[in-house]
Amino acid sequence: MMNKVSNPWHNVDIGDDIPNVVNAIIEIPKNTRAKYELDKESGLLKLDRVIYSAMHYPSNYGFIPQTFCDDKDPLDIVVLSQIEVFPLCILRARVIGVMRMLDGGEMDDKIIAVANDDISVNHINDISELPDHFFRELKTFFEDYKKLEHKTVVVEEFQNSETAKQILLKSIEDYKEYIKTH
Repeated sequence: MMNKVSNPWHNVDIGDDIPNVVNAIIEIPKNTRAKYELDKESGLLKLDRVIYSAMHYPSNYGFIPQTFCDDKDPLDIVVLSQIEVFPLCILRARVIGVMRMLDGGEMDDKIIAVANDDISVNHINDISELPDHFFRELKTFFEDYKKLEHKTVVVEEFQNSETAKQILLKSIEDYKEYIKTH
């Protein structure tokens, strides 16, 4: 049985404007090489590794609580903001798209969102409003940051907010099923 006493995956509310705005829990602030991830049993963050390559996360990165995906983890989220957000900070994030990718041959979607309470980005409603360079930078980061570990990541495509919201809603249903059995 999982320890659910203080685990942000299970105990943080997903938000009250689903699927438009979600609570995101940041694991990794932008501009770092540290790969932090939630320890699913304790609810604490652990340092998984320092990225092998001379790259840094281009955006804040974390997960959406009370979601579950094919990779046996909560749904990942990339949150655009003008600031670096501290690990384990909860922020409201407006869903604007999704990056569909394969990590080691396994589906590993990344919801793309903007910090809802950051005036510099909260006017953006869909990834079609982002500059082309954003897509090149994100794709390059995710396809290259594991190369020196001899691992393969393939970014398949970026899709709009409607597709992202469908993926989010499915991950919420999958979480409800997952929690029944654990």
